[in-house]
Amino acid sequence: MSTLNKLALLLTLLLIASAAESRLFGAFGANKKATTPTLTCFTPYGVQSGETCFSIKKEFGLSDDAHFSAINPNLNCDALFVGQWICISGSSSN
Repeated sequence: MSTLNKLALLLTLLLIASAAESRLFGAFGANKKATTPTLTCFTPYGVQSGETCFSIKKEFGLSDDAHFSAINPNLNCDALFVGQWICISGSSSN
């Protein structure tokens, strides 16, 4: 068997093993559903100079911290900046 044939056989075996492995792991994850929340912002707001998450929630009467966090999942209240868009009214569903 020539070197080229051996290389082709080795590549074929690697491809078959890779396909089998992906099916194997896919079968284990098939029962799990990926849950990416669906976020909808009804009212965006641009942060003004001197504002904090607390002052914005107070200004707009947002008393539910969990809901505010859910509609602003990547918001870092310690690093707000002027002009940053946040959501003051919206929905979040899984």
